[in-house]
Amino acid sequence: MKFIFKLLGFVLIAVILAVGALFFLPGERIARIAAERISDMTGREVTMSGETSISFYPILGISTGATTIANAEWGTGGPMLSAKSFKVGVDPMALIAGDIKITGLEITDPSIVIERDRNGRGNWQIGVDGVASSGQSEQSGGAPGAASNPLALTLDRALITNASVTYIDHAAGTRQHLGGMDLDMRWPTYAGEATFDAVLRPGKQDVHLTGRLGTLGPFLEGAVSPLEITVTTDGGTLALNGRASAAPQLDAQLSADIGNTSRFMAALGLPATQPPAGLGRSIKARTNINLTEDLRVALRDLSLGLDGNALTGNADVVTAGARPRITAQLSAGALDLTGLTGGEGGAAPAAGTGGGAPSERWSTAPIDAGALGAADANISLTASSLDLGQFKFGAARILLTIDNARAVAQLQQLEGYGGAITGQVVANNRSGLSVGGDLTARGIDMERLLTDAAGITRFATTGTASLDFLGVGQSVDAIMHRLSGNLKLATGRGVISGFDLDRLMRTGDGSGGTTVFDEVGASFAIKDGDMRGDDLTMSMPLATATGKGRIGLGARDIDYLFTPVLLQGENSRGLAIPVRIRGPWADPSIRPDLEKAIDLNFKEEREKLEKKAREDIEKEIDKFVEKELGVQKQQGQSIEDALKDDVKRRAAKELFKLFD
Repeated sequence: MKFIFKLLGFVLIAVILAVGALFFLPGERIARIAAERISDMTGREVTMSGETSISFYPILGISTGATTIANAEWGTGGPMLSAKSFKVGVDPMALIAGDIKITGLEITDPSIVIERDRNGRGNWQIGVDGVASSGQSEQSGGAPGAASNPLALTLDRALITNASVTYIDHAAGTRQHLGGMDLDMRWPTYAGEATFDAVLRPGKQDVHLTGRLGTLGPFLEGAVSPLEITVTTDGGTLALNGRASAAPQLDAQLSADIGNTSRFMAALGLPATQPPAGLGRSIKARTNINLTEDLRVALRDLSLGLDGNALTGNADVVTAGARPRITAQLSAGALDLTGLTGGEGGAAPAAGTGGGAPSERWSTAPIDAGALGAADANISLTASSLDLGQFKFGAARILLTIDNARAVAQLQQLEGYGGAITGQVVANNRSGLSVGGDLTARGIDMERLLTDAAGITRFATTGTASLDFLGVGQSVDAIMHRLSGNLKLATGRGVISGFDLDRLMRTGDGSGGTTVFDEVGASFAIKDGDMRGDDLTMSMPLATATGKGRIGLGARDIDYLFTPVLLQGENSRGLAIPVRIRGPWADPSIRPDLEKAIDLNFKEEREKLEKKAREDIEKEIDKFVEKELGVQKQQGQSIEDALKDDVKRRAAKELFKLFD
């Protein structure tokens, strides 16, 4: 922009110098003279083609056809400026006084290339002796009085339509392009305020920019100027109020009111990722923002509203590289993160236990994890509570790191269910979504945990657990069906509600009542969403128990054999009554397994009865064979052998008769 205004000054000076001869020259000749003069003054090749005309009254102006201005010698992006048409009008009286007051500027279809080399030099710096890069006064050789006359450039109004800008930063190795821009600008005083109204089209929707620069002339020379900008899109608004320079540098108050983040991002030409609920589908923010020349952003005194969640803190953003990198320290009150787990995807309390009807399956709603690839991050977060929908926790201190769409949440502190949880959880979206973790929980209220996890409200105790897991899928349901890992569990004294083991052992009916136990220990292997284990042990005052079977984490069902055994006394032996727990989590069937009970409790008696039955049958067979067949069985000989011997004797007897 600064170079364009310098160019306008050079164009008009050339016009004034040649004004006496212009009456007699054709438009093509005028264009060639003007182009040569501007080339001499800027050091850049300028070409003008098409019809060229000049007006003298009431406005002194020039109108050209297609115009191009060459790039710097080291530039790689093509011409610095090319336009379909170029019109400039000036106030002749101001011109006579030595000032350039542009009353009108119209540029149609301009293409502007802005480049910085590896040393930070811009292609708009013309580098011609005696001409300041800003178009203002510049000392020559340091000698007093050697300054060139400043160009008191002003602009009543500029209209630029369908412009495109390409920005190339050779130091950062980046190239950015923006097309379809319109600009309406007013700049009545060189050192004074300039206002602008622009339309950008980086996406399918228009982005409107309105604002003001307090001192545009000094701003173009590199000085700091007051700045106000409001950005309005279909998805929301963003406003800046502070000070800035063209370096670029910025120190301002930033406020944002974004009702739809996805539409806002799409309007800016960015991926229209829909964040999970609670993480910024709508955003309200206020912060002090500082931008440095190397495009590092610092946010201080940040107040951030993400949907219904409120956070405060500080953040720093490095924009160089494949993705922005965010470093932040944030604190919050109660955080609702149910959107991370697909909403209320967990089970409700089981029927008949005081809760509502449970869900029959996990949520199949797709999980949009695209936000994991938007930026790399190192974020420290503290919160008074966390609501994950299925699970709810108290005070939390979490360190979140994101690297190339892989997020790791280290649980430095997480209180919940009466105890504490440590470990880490990983979400990886590099090639499809996977979630995993390695967690340890101590002093956990198992009744509350199992109620939230599976709607199980009958198991009340305090315990310790360790879990490592990995699941793959694009929904909670898919992840749970492909879950793998290991679980170890140990508890202290507790109660099982709705199940009376003593009554079961005495009458065979264990429904109702409670069972008190002293401790429980178990381990499980998880594969394809099924958790299997065969080493559960439970100690009770008058009995012990073992357990083995399958718990369907994906299917939300259970097939488990629980076997309590009464402790042996002086006048009694241990009695085992296996209990089969089978069916959906919502309403499992709990019944004694009578076949197993007989096998476990009457094995010796059954073997004795079977032996006696076999002996009785053999005696009856012996009697029948001896009486009906006349076969005498010898001591220790079986019926089969006795029959074989008898057949041999009779066959031999008949054979001898043949020789008689």
